Amino acid sequence: MPAESNNEFTVAIVGAGVAGLALAIGLHNKGISFTLYEEAKEYSAVGAGIGCPPNGLRAMDAIEPGFRSEYEKICVGNKSKDAQDVFFEGMLLEEGLGQDQPWYGKSGWGHPDFDRKSAHRKALLDIMTNFIPIENVKFSKRLANIEQHSDRVVLHFADETFAEARLVVGADGIQSTVRKNVLEPIHPGQVQPVYANSYCYRAVLPMAEAYEILGDLTDTAKFFFGRERGCVTYRISGGEEFNILLCKADPKPWGSDNAVTEKVTHEEMMADFDGPGVDERLRRLLAMCKPIKWGLFHHLNTSTYSRGRAVLMGDSAHASLPFQANGAAQGLEDALILSEVLVHLAKMPASDDPDQQLSRITAGLEAYDSVRRPRAQKQLETAAEVGRMLFLQHEIEGDDMSKILPRLQAGHFEWIWFHDIDADVEKAVNRMQA
Repeated sequence: MPAESNNEFTVAIVGAGVAGLALAIGLHNKGISFTLYEEAKEYSAVGAGIGCPPNGLRAMDAIEPGFRSEYEKICVGNKSKDAQDVFFEGMLLEEGLGQDQPWYGKSGWGHPDFDRKSAHRKALLDIMTNFIPIENVKFSKRLANIEQHSDRVVLHFADETFAEARLVVGADGIQSTVRKNVLEPIHPGQVQPVYANSYCYRAVLPMAEAYEILGDLTDTAKFFFGRERGCVTYRISGGEEFNILLCKADPKPWGSDNAVTEKVTHEEMMADFDGPGVDERLRRLLAMCKPIKWGLFHHLNTSTYSRGRAVLMGDSAHASLPFQANGAAQGLEDALILSEVLVHLAKMPASDDPDQQLSRITAGLEAYDSVRRPRAQKQLETAAEVGRMLFLQHEIEGDDMSKILPRLQAGHFEWIWFHDIDADVEKAVNRMQA
């Protein structure tokens, strides 16, 4: 029988963030027909600093070999050549920043084969968009509902238009409409993200302004550990800008069911880091943040990434806390494996039987799920654990920095950074074919 043409095997991707764009690049390079639907009126860049650790770079290299040379132009590591393999250095939030502690100067964690690379998220997305044709992207398309049929999916948008495809991929973020379609019929309690009882204020500052406050402490990425409060800083934009994240634990429920941000007054923001236990230099950084609380949410439980002709990836599947800087990289791993699965599905012999079509798609998406979900879930859970360390609330090490730091230094990240992603691709394809 003839192979099903790529024009017949159409993929709808919802969401033009890092994961959605990476999948679009992979499908475009493999000749698979796709349309990318984005809610915003143009490519946007919510957020600021973003990291691309070794596992993310390897996945992106496999998707688009021309990516890395462009990414190298916008990314930056630590300032010192001797610190390029340092992921973060630990300090304290309190007065003096821990510079009088016996562990100071030996508080970094990383790996000899780790090469720190951070960038501004907008610059990263600008690179990725250059690898796909703009005619495949539809803007101002907010997905309202999905209908799954035996032979297709129908996407209904808020502007009362609709589109059809063989399958739909949800890369539409933490409050994903595709996630609702996948999980609500079978696991309704898992649709909504879970508030992680913490929020943050954030800013991107010109390096000159940050250096005026922190001096040489801006040279290397930092974790400032504190009781129920913490701070994360690192260089971006080729070293011209400084990314800061000031985080606060919050035992109360989040105030809104529909928004992950909340505007506060400048005075309310400053009050969150008032009192003893916060170095004045970090308060000066906080004063430069916008008075917006960014709630920290994650998908603690997700029993499946697929149902029928719909599948999840990126934050729609496994939204994570930011404390391992691996959320975007997990989305890139999703994109690599899912693109390989989809190209194999597209090459299968054509069939006019909708049940056989659906059976093949289900097998492919379940194979993707079986490979990606355990690893992404583990990353999600360990990122939350690092968050508890940042707030000095770890269930084992408590607030003892002399125990927290060795825990982070003892290979905590190697399983993430140096994973064999090629073996995962092979495993997923083999499971689908079986």
